[in-house]
Amino acid sequence: MREPDPAWQEKAPADADEALETLLRVLDLRAVPAEGDDVFTGESQPQPWGRVYGGQVLAQSLVAAQRTVDADRPVHSLHGYFLRAGDSNEPISFAVERLRDGRSFSARRTHALQFGRPILSMIVSFQEPADGVDHAEPMPSVPAPETLPSVAERFAGTYGGNYWVRQRPIDLRHVEEPLYVDPAKEPSTRQSLWMRAVGRLPDDPALHAAVLAYASDYSLLEPILRAHGLAFITPGLKMASLDHAMWWHRPARADDWLLYTQESPSAQGSRGLGLGRIYTRDGTLACSVAQEGMVRVPRESLPR
Repeated sequence: MREPDPAWQEKAPADADEALETLLRVLDLRAVPAEGDDVFTGESQPQPWGRVYGGQVLAQSLVAAQRTVDADRPVHSLHGYFLRAGDSNEPISFAVERLRDGRSFSARRTHALQFGRPILSMIVSFQEPADGVDHAEPMPSVPAPETLPSVAERFAGTYGGNYWVRQRPIDLRHVEEPLYVDPAKEPSTRQSLWMRAVGRLPDDPALHAAVLAYASDYSLLEPILRAHGLAFITPGLKMASLDHAMWWHRPARADDWLLYTQESPSAQGSRGLGLGRIYTRDGTLACSVAQEGMVRVPRESLPR
């Protein structure tokens, strides 16, 4: 794993307040009237290697679509494809196409653009609240988040230094040992972690939905590595998100503890699939998530 750009460390948030402030600023897109009613622009968070974090552009694309839909129609699903790596040093434009406004559903397409080319293409669907049949898979029993160390507590002073312990806007607490530095002691296709924003968020359901989309991309491919005895610093490992789908079932606050259960049912052809469920602390199933990613590992780096 190569070292981060030293200039990044000067731009990275120094504490939780700054990290949360940066996230809220990044999600506060600006309209660009000169380019049309449904065009917006936004900045990016500083990143160690200059690549836009996928969860950020997912969340921003959702925010752009939300700006064109009445607030009484919350998002219920999104399906997006990552097409190119984004440059975190350059602004991103978001062009929204109004595909449909029906009696209870609305659909939007958002293209996230840099240098005139799409880096992500997403379709988002919104629905007015409605009654209907209701069931959900129960939340598994896991240790409480307060009993688990944060990433910073786990990795202070280890290899990777500021990169692994850098201040993020989301507090992640793995139930199993994380895979940033060392592979799992026991191979498994499943893992769980708790997550929440590092500070209080405004009481805006649309913002909480966007922050959930942001956080959902952090770790969903990790079960692929866990299954094969790999860690993020495995020599020659290359990973990239290819697509991302998310369904909102029930309301949830992104600044309360949420359990993110994850599994990988398949990996093949240099691709792996991650599936996830996000539960509120009281056991309510809030979201389901799916993502396929590119996972390339040199043969010599595979465990024997």
